[in-house]
Amino acid sequence: MKKLLIPIAILAIVGVFIYTKAVGTYNMFVQTEEQVNGQWAEVETQYQRRADLIPNLVNTVKGYADFEQETLTGVVEARAKATSMNIDANNLSPENIEQFQAAQDQLSGALSRLLVTVERYPDLKANQSFLELQAQLEGTENRIAVARRNFNESVITYNTNLRTFPNNIFAGWYGFETKGTFEAAAGAENAPAVEF
Repeated sequence: MKKLLIPIAILAIVGVFIYTKAVGTYNMFVQTEEQVNGQWAEVETQYQRRADLIPNLVNTVKGYADFEQETLTGVVEARAKATSMNIDANNLSPENIEQFQAAQDQLSGALSRLLVTVERYPDLKANQSFLELQAQLEGTENRIAVARRNFNESVITYNTNLRTFPNNIFAGWYGFETKGTFEAAAGAENAPAVEF
């Protein structure tokens, strides 16, 4: 009988250890996933802030009758596309993040073209409303950069926890999957050409 108790005790100890590790790992996955979801909400908030500023900016610029209508239309269309792109925090796959980023990059490009075009309108550049909107937009772009960085950091922590051994075994059991991060836009490694 004593010989049977020792293997049973060892099995019980191993069982308790595995159970404790499985529960602890699951809870860690949930905590880090919630951090990712919170950071994603912050990213969406900052992009929404930018989208909310754009109609005011367009209306201010539109007041200048000879302003290029094509440029304004491009901004409005890019904004519509960017705001229609919604990703559920539970589906932050690399492909979905890439699609979201592409729509936001298109809006950034349209805004850049608008601001370059504004350079030809000294009265508009001196308009107080335009200057305030431009300053808010610049501040929002900085907030977006910070939110994206914080999101990427939380995703890296989550993905690292998910992929390390033995967590990767439990991740498969529980159905946790890696999440995507924001990456630099294509061509970001090249400095813009400045011509005088």
